[in-house]
Amino acid sequence: MDIDPLQILKELFDTAVRSADPMTLIPPLLGPKPAGRLLVIGAGKASARMAEAVESVWGACEGLVITRYGYARPCRGIEIIEAGHPIPDETGVTATRRLLELLERCGPEDHVLTLISGGGSALLVCPAGEITLAEKQQITNQLLASGVAIDKINIVRKHLSKVKGGQLAAAAYPAHMRTLMISDVPGDNPAHIASGPTVGDNSTAAEARAILDGIKAKIPPSIEAALAGSSGVLAPGAEALSHTENRVIASPAQSLAAAMKRAQDYGVQVRILGDAIEGEARDIGEQQAKLALDLQHKMKPGDAPLLLLSGGECTVTRRGDGVGGPNAEFLLSAFITLAGAEGIYGLACDTDGVDGAAEVAGALIAPVAWRRAAARGLDVHAFLENNDSHSFFEKLEMQIITGPTLTNVNDFRAFLIYPVA
Repeated sequence: MDIDPLQILKELFDTAVRSADPMTLIPPLLGPKPAGRLLVIGAGKASARMAEAVESVWGACEGLVITRYGYARPCRGIEIIEAGHPIPDETGVTATRRLLELLERCGPEDHVLTLISGGGSALLVCPAGEITLAEKQQITNQLLASGVAIDKINIVRKHLSKVKGGQLAAAAYPAHMRTLMISDVPGDNPAHIASGPTVGDNSTAAEARAILDGIKAKIPPSIEAALAGSSGVLAPGAEALSHTENRVIASPAQSLAAAMKRAQDYGVQVRILGDAIEGEARDIGEQQAKLALDLQHKMKPGDAPLLLLSGGECTVTRRGDGVGGPNAEFLLSAFITLAGAEGIYGLACDTDGVDGAAEVAGALIAPVAWRRAAARGLDVHAFLENNDSHSFFEKLEMQIITGPTLTNVNDFRAFLIYPVA
């Protein structure tokens, strides 16, 4: 195969992202525009693109959608507000309050279309009780730096909020609500996507408190009070959720399947390791790199290349003060394990175009990059220990920067393996 392996990997990533484009996914699902009052609301990195797709079919609609800074799209009627992510900000609080005011005016004959995607947990923000935004930001920072899994983080978020855990749907009741979701969470559980603003949840405030205790979080009195009793999170069978329908329209599995099909067009064998892989990024990177080496050792000259694909959401436990993200840290750890092995190439990117808090989707690795790092005197292990993976790949000129992709189906990781003599 004469095609550059890195070009193949980038094309597969692009294919995965395109397969989750709301402009392709949403129009066939809409049907006729509901009669009477229709309100379109939403939150998430893909929500503005989702709103744009809705108006491409139904024309101008009343509504309000909250997305990440830089992710707005032109809409004719739906108002798009950009706010802070992954740390919530005052703009997000103000926008969420306005959204709730719109819902409170809904009656039993009204229809609400809710557009939810990853990132909604930070963008849809209305702290419970006496919790201030600054206190919510502090807890969010501690959770994100702890390495705890996203479903645990979202349990805490739900019980510190007035909109998560079904509370957004409750605000619209008795209106009819239909929610379309793009999943960025392992397992595609609707209750975990953007902390489930339209989905009931059986978790408790006590569980949320235990999670914070487990990471030894510094908990201010207002959060202590909010978690001391029951929160506003609704149980799945609550009456206020009885007029709500939730549907996941895009998932990591679908994007991996699209990438697999494109790889097979090149005559590449494909093995999907899973679409819901979680764990410490550096540990998963080492494990998958070892698997790639083991599989390469079993290949014979002339065998077709082998592609390993995986998705999910790795986490990073902050040890240093560098600039990095789960995908770049995964790949840096794999890079160390491969140690320049010939014939193995890798890519790890977040499908939303943002790995961690940096405006970088991820990175690539290749045997030549190992030699380049040595020639430039880069201490690979030091970069890993300082959680400085983005800086490392920037120095190697191996970053992938996409800008806003307008969708979000979580991490995309790939190793392309060629036989060696």
